[in-house]
Amino acid sequence: MPKVISYTPAWLSKPNPGHEIFTSKVMSTQPASSNGSSASIKRSAKPGPRRTIARRGTEVFIAVGREIRWADLVYLKEAWEDKQSRNSFGKEKGGDGDNQYEGDHAQGYRTIKTQVAEDIRQLIISPHANYIAILTTHTVHVAILPEPSLLTAADTAPMKLKYYTLGPTTHVTSQWGIASALWHPLGVNGTCLVTVTEDAIVRLWELSIADRWSFDRPTLAIDLKKLADGTSVDQDFGASVHGTSKGFSPDSFEMEVASACFAGRGSGGWSPMTLWIAMREGDVYALCPLLPEKWSPPPTLIPSLSVSIVAKVAALEDEQGASPQSKLLAQQQLEWMSEIDNQEPLHSEGPPGEPPAEVYTRPGKPGRVPKLQGPFDLDLAPEESEDELDGLLSDICVIGPKMDADELMFGEEDDLELDEVDQEGLSVGIVCLLTTSGRLSVCLDLDGVEAQWLPKAKEKRLRFVEDSDPPSLLTFEVLDTSRGLEVWEGNWPVFSHDVNSRYSFYITNTSSVTFISLTPWVFRLETELNEATAGTDFRIGLLAQGQSSLRERLLTQNSNDKSTPLAASAVIRDPDLGYFLLTATSHGPIALTFEAPDIHFDLDRRSRSPTYDPEPDKPLIFFEPRPCYEPAHTLQQSSAMPTFIERQRHGKYKRLLQEEVRLSPATLTIITEAHKVISEETHRVGTAAAELFRRCEKLQLDLKNHIHKARDVATRIKAITSDDVEDGQSVIAANEKVEKRIHAARERQTELNNRIEDVRRKATRGSNRELSDKEKAWIDEVQTLDNKTDTKQAGGNALAKNSKEPWERFNEVKMLKEKLLAEINGMEGEDEVATPQNVKVPSEIRKAKMAQVMGLLDRESALVEAAKNRLERLSLS
Repeated sequence: MPKVISYTPAWLSKPNPGHEIFTSKVMSTQPASSNGSSASIKRSAKPGPRRTIARRGTEVFIAVGREIRWADLVYLKEAWEDKQSRNSFGKEKGGDGDNQYEGDHAQGYRTIKTQVAEDIRQLIISPHANYIAILTTHTVHVAILPEPSLLTAADTAPMKLKYYTLGPTTHVTSQWGIASALWHPLGVNGTCLVTVTEDAIVRLWELSIADRWSFDRPTLAIDLKKLADGTSVDQDFGASVHGTSKGFSPDSFEMEVASACFAGRGSGGWSPMTLWIAMREGDVYALCPLLPEKWSPPPTLIPSLSVSIVAKVAALEDEQGASPQSKLLAQQQLEWMSEIDNQEPLHSEGPPGEPPAEVYTRPGKPGRVPKLQGPFDLDLAPEESEDELDGLLSDICVIGPKMDADELMFGEEDDLELDEVDQEGLSVGIVCLLTTSGRLSVCLDLDGVEAQWLPKAKEKRLRFVEDSDPPSLLTFEVLDTSRGLEVWEGNWPVFSHDVNSRYSFYITNTSSVTFISLTPWVFRLETELNEATAGTDFRIGLLAQGQSSLRERLLTQNSNDKSTPLAASAVIRDPDLGYFLLTATSHGPIALTFEAPDIHFDLDRRSRSPTYDPEPDKPLIFFEPRPCYEPAHTLQQSSAMPTFIERQRHGKYKRLLQEEVRLSPATLTIITEAHKVISEETHRVGTAAAELFRRCEKLQLDLKNHIHKARDVATRIKAITSDDVEDGQSVIAANEKVEKRIHAARERQTELNNRIEDVRRKATRGSNRELSDKEKAWIDEVQTLDNKTDTKQAGGNALAKNSKEPWERFNEVKMLKEKLLAEINGMEGEDEVATPQNVKVPSEIRKAKMAQVMGLLDRESALVEAAKNRLERLSLS
């Protein structure tokens, strides 16, 4: 979660040029876009997205009325710092005329004149940052962006770019307004623009500077209302040349487009060529595959799709109960992929620094117009609210599934080099829906959107067969980002992508900016889906039931002032600017500087220079940052009474201004109109004065809080330096206190280590860990000895061995023992009976022989007992 360390810096505040480029020089009570007609005022007040800030690196393009301001934020910051340094060292240092930040040199910002007739509502820069699309409520212009070097040129006059009007007979004020304009992620060198109008018509424009006709007519136009009712791919789903009627109809009411988007170019599966459309009334549709005539895929897209399609066709052939619709879809995808495989891609030179792009031609079969998938069923969706604004969608954001490089390169020797960001995350897509009331719905696309086409006209048996299971999205989480007073009909929240993670974004509505991060549960859910161990259902249930996403409100404006909504946030991360969020109103910019996230470098892999000097550690921030107070813009506006009086002098009541005040209907009319003007001004001035009074009171409270914190810090410092000891008490040196704390910390660390070691031992005993090599060798040795000593197991093979086994030797010893005992007993009987009296054996000889025999018997008995005891020990073990 980003931590705000400062708000709008000084170089973006008054009276510096960084502040003026965000404001209009015309200060009047009437909107700058008004040309006197009520239709223009009505279109200007129409609710819709305000993406008036676009960036290219550290350069920003700001739409102010009908103009575009172009500035380099780093240049503005350095110019302000240079000015401050010259002022601090005296004026004599600033006398050098060669200073690049002097008034005679470049200022780091320019004004760009445009050809639009109304206020600019959106600015969208192409992927390679060489084109910019300029959108009003009904028109689209494409301009070629100049080089950044022009910012530092000596000429500071307003600049005129080369403009092209997109669809001069299509996107006009007499037709439906424009809901979204997107640069196709698979366009050749980022030159394919997709426009989606409010009447659900999608147009693809393949732009080329060499061909001006490419700006007049789209290469592909699809009417989603016709496509929703289509039954055959051979039908005509193109948009009407004369436009559609603006009268009421169920289709125009339910299929009024709120927003559309693509997933990232590096997403897996069919995501890069899937257009998601969010309807104002709450329906969500998908169009896949939506491709221009010439398209340039990333290196991994076609191989991954080819592997998945072939695997799907093989699985359906082996499956017995596969439906005809599934088999038809698989055959259509295989036919589509076969045509791509048969092509020989062309190589197109990209912008400087970019590798050449491989260009393919869009397959003609099964058809160039895909099937409209939807509306999607939202499973586990929240209950319908009584507030109508909870069901009106304003924006959609899709995060595609990650690219599975291991599955794609299975069996290959080479490793595939992918962006580390694309390899991390969830293997399923995430669809985020945002309503006018600020309600955010985070949905999971578990089934995954695949390419689909309508059947051909000759396939009558499948033409009218509806899918048994309509597409669905699983609602994972629902969050509220707006407060009660901030919800109104003109509110239009929008998404802004973060630069650190594709699973975090910012939501900007009329008066607030909120940070949302899905990272706490995305990686945990991916682990559970991949491992599928015991208890997975329970753990996934805990993830779904708990509030896992991070949500933090970063900025809150005055919700009562609805005439100055916030522009969609632009997030920048640069070494010179830091981690930076920029938004603006019509009265000036608003910036938030975040604490830079930790970046861990592999110190073993990178080599440092011998003269490497690490940056000093930044001081700790002990205070809570807060935005500086700026007086309300109402206090800077001039009164409208002089204009009112001047208008009355040329009106029909001009005679009354020169006469005495008399009670008459004409006088009452003038006083009533004057009261309206004065009452509105006094109300605005009173509100601004009340806000100033509240800020003064808050300043006193903040000052008391700062004094309390300073006193607390001083007390802690005195406690460390032993300056807080009263008279009569023993003085404890600071070193002794520190040593005691270190000793206590070491004892605590030793105790924790002992506890961890005890837990580790208990866990080792209770866990079935793998045996070591020595333990395996010991088991083999015991098993071999058991086989040798077990007569039942080794009886059949004992005779075939040359060497005698221990059990054979044991039996042989027993037989020898019995034989010797029998022989001894027989010899004793023969000596008594058959020995003649004249033959006398000396007693010493008999005793020696008996002692020898008994010694042999004792030895054999000891061997038998030892073998017996060893066998008993082996059997017990």
